[in-house]
Amino acid sequence: MKTGIVILNYNDYDTTKDMIERIKSYKCLNHILIVDNKSTDRSYSKLKKLENKNIEVIKTDDNKGYAYGNNFGVRYLDSKYKIDNIIISNPDVIVSEDVIDTLINDLKNKEDISIIAPIVEEKGIISRGWKLPGFKEDLLSNINYFHKYSKKLMSYDEEYYNNKLSRVEAVHGCFFMIRLKDFKEVGLFDENTFLYYEENILGRKLKEKGMFVYIDNTVKVIHDLSVSVDKTYNSIKKYKILKNSQKYYEKNYNNLNIFGIILLRIFYYISLIISYIVIFITNIKRK
Repeated sequence: MKTGIVILNYNDYDTTKDMIERIKSYKCLNHILIVDNKSTDRSYSKLKKLENKNIEVIKTDDNKGYAYGNNFGVRYLDSKYKIDNIIISNPDVIVSEDVIDTLINDLKNKEDISIIAPIVEEKGIISRGWKLPGFKEDLLSNINYFHKYSKKLMSYDEEYYNNKLSRVEAVHGCFFMIRLKDFKEVGLFDENTFLYYEENILGRKLKEKGMFVYIDNTVKVIHDLSVSVDKTYNSIKKYKILKNSQKYYEKNYNNLNIFGIILLRIFYYISLIISYIVIFITNIKRK
């Protein structure tokens, strides 16, 4: 079983370099591919200096987001090498070789797994995958103070994770492993989103094909929460991108009608106005 990893970089040379330094000697990785997503700094030229027989650096023709950039790398590895498994990883993830070895063995030992992922820890908060959101969950996520209830509806009970492997519907996009043949069968990532909801869309496509997503509860990675994204976009900009992706998901994957879309957007704009007010008040208090 050959395994390749795709690491997407955008204006974040230092973080990407640090990850490469940590994983470059991992024997379980047959190919390490860095995809520079049309950085506007000198990331690409500096990353090219890291190349060796197992590490390659390529760049996209345009920055069209997470899905496009990762698909660009997956297609490159698929066309050039005979890869069985693909790891999709953010550069701000800390992962040991033992974790990757364990995930590879999971795919070897259980044929019905399409995606296998570790536990993800972000600033002390644990993510173990979730249920796919429906209209109710997405609508509640747009209502201030009810968004936490939306997350609760999509969560599994803690007892669900008592076994080594737990089947879930979606996992964190910062780090997971997928069988390449299954990834190709569902058409890779949907490139119509720029950022956010890629995990839900991929989970939905796999579910419709009768393919399964699992968490291995015995292994964990650390995610330095959205370092790359935070350097590029402020909180309001990220929120707008998130909600555009949400609308696309609901319209195209949950078949939400026009009245539902309008209701979703109304609550989105209300929550956006409240966010602007909170930021305005916070800035006044700081002065």
